[in-house]
Amino acid sequence: MKIILRGDSGFCRNELMSWCEKNGVDFVFGLARNKKLRKIIGAEMHEATELWNQTGNPARVFSEFEYKTKKTKKGGWDRERRVAAKAEHIDGKENPRFVVTSLKSEEWKAQTLYEELYCARGDMENRIIDSRII
Repeated sequence: MKIILRGDSGFCRNELMSWCEKNGVDFVFGLARNKKLRKIIGAEMHEATELWNQTGNPARVFSEFEYKTKKTKKGGWDRERRVAAKAEHIDGKENPRFVVTSLKSEEWKAQTLYEELYCARGDMENRIIDSRII
């Protein structure tokens, strides 16, 4: 059986990712954006903005790269991990998003990983019924 954990950026912690890696559990977690990540996808963000300027329609450009956070007092990652990025321009503004994953790019290209696997997490959350409503 293959287990894949999906979660928002609140789950993106070295301790949890390392445990998953040691125990054969795959993961895809949201990764909070920062200046360094935004700089890494600068060319893709520019491309998405140009597409939006030309068409007026939302524009997305996907990419991926290896990334490691800095060590801080609060922690940090102990190694590089695969990050998939969505450089999006919508409604006249940038909307970059990032996910970190243990899944290989041969199996999950950046766009498919983000749109079909990670975003499905939000759809599942929409289906949780609050028992207080019933």
